Amino acid sequence: LEVEATPTTKCPGEAKLHKLLKPFLPDIWFRDQTLKHVIYKMQLHFYRPLSSAPSNSPPSEPDLTSFHSFSFDPSAPDYTSLLSDELLLNILSKLPISQHVSNSLVCKRWLHLHGRLVYSLKVADWSFVTSGRVFTRFPNLTDLDLVRSCIQMPKSSGIIVTHKTMSVHVDAHFILDGFLEETALLPSNAVDQGLRMIAGKYPNLQRLAATGASEEGLLRIAEECPTLQELELHCCGDLALRGIAGIKNLQVVKLMGFIGVFYNSTISDIGLTLLAQGCRRLVKLELCGCEGSYDGIKAIGQCCQMLEELTLSEHRMDGGWLAGLSFCGNLKTLRLRSCKSIDKSPGADEHLGSCLTLEELHLQGCQIRDKQSVKALFLVCENVRDIVLHDCWGLEDDVFSLASICRRVKLLSLEGCSLLTIRGLELVVLSWKELQRLRVMSCNNIKDTEVTPELATLFSVLKELIWRPDSRSLLSSNLAGTGMGRKGDRFFKRSKD
Repeated sequence: LEVEATPTTKCPGEAKLHKLLKPFLPDIWFRDQTLKHVIYKMQLHFYRPLSSAPSNSPPSEPDLTSFHSFSFDPSAPDYTSLLSDELLLNILSKLPISQHVSNSLVCKRWLHLHGRLVYSLKVADWSFVTSGRVFTRFPNLTDLDLVRSCIQMPKSSGIIVTHKTMSVHVDAHFILDGFLEETALLPSNAVDQGLRMIAGKYPNLQRLAATGASEEGLLRIAEECPTLQELELHCCGDLALRGIAGIKNLQVVKLMGFIGVFYNSTISDIGLTLLAQGCRRLVKLELCGCEGSYDGIKAIGQCCQMLEELTLSEHRMDGGWLAGLSFCGNLKTLRLRSCKSIDKSPGADEHLGSCLTLEELHLQGCQIRDKQSVKALFLVCENVRDIVLHDCWGLEDDVFSLASICRRVKLLSLEGCSLLTIRGLELVVLSWKELQRLRVMSCNNIKDTEVTPELATLFSVLKELIWRPDSRSLLSSNLAGTGMGRKGDRFFKRSKD
């Protein structure tokens, strides 16, 4: 609205307007002539009588006695009511996901339509499932995470304990075996009841994560959800794994048997064998805190011939399990995370075998002080192309020298390996004739000043080189171009007394 007025312009009804609005608006509204005319023009616009034919007579002065009922934000008709749900849903789906929550607050209709656009959900309150509200609010879910809701802890405690895979509220007192009491987990029959409801409402479910489920609930999921492809189970035993045998299209499985200070369940060779015989289309398998041995890994390798990725976190495997990897005929990636040992007794080298198709070996947060187990690991993975070692304890020069067994390495990534020196690094990387990429970060015993001419020559022919081995080199790279750190620079001039 543009209003042009001079200070000398006189508007009819100005005195009445001033008198009426004076108690409610600050003085600045009445010192500024333009603002006064804006308010007056707004009054004329909203109080002008509506007629089909334009009037030639000048507009009459508005009745300012009814000014108190004037709204600066009048409610407009809802034109979206003319659109069908399908059309409006199509429009809302084109908007950025970041706007979906704010759009759902417009009205109840938009809230309902927003629920139809949500396909992934993490449930924190179990009553949201048992009451049926989750099915009404989100009818099209394909990804449902129930892990947090299966743990009943008071949210008013204000203390949150976070693990690598979950976060829970805990009481102020510490239980002898951990933070969670046995009563903190929902009983299996309650979890199974919820799974039965979910199976009946979400036949197109593709991913499910739950805690404490038993065979009965998983059997119902297998019967009613034929499209399920990914399953994550926490705190489940061996016998519960019989329930997933009927999920024919299951491709990704994550089993959480033991998580320190949270819960402890046993998944042994029995459970691994049941899993292998029932889920023959597995592509990715992650075992966290699981027990087992050579027999369990062998069963997985023989039955799950499509398995491409195997991850073991904090495993409690018996000695000799490494030899079972040779039966994984299509395995491409092996990951070990937070493992206190690789294999306590791997056995004779000639009985280990090897994974001929393995391409990537990742070790993160593992203890690799035992030379025998590290040697057995590299023998099994002798055809590996990529080796990634992050924050591994005990990686000294003589331990790392065992990696020279792998002759076809093209990528080496080292991070947080503080015991390794440049001598041990050079001994291995110069023996790899196919090395193309090298990443060395936060390895404080590797110094820039100790780089040999042979190693420098190798650096010059690599396709990728990331070289930030120690804190001094990292600081130098961050200060490059700033002028700081040079002798005699203005940042380091000695002050005069």
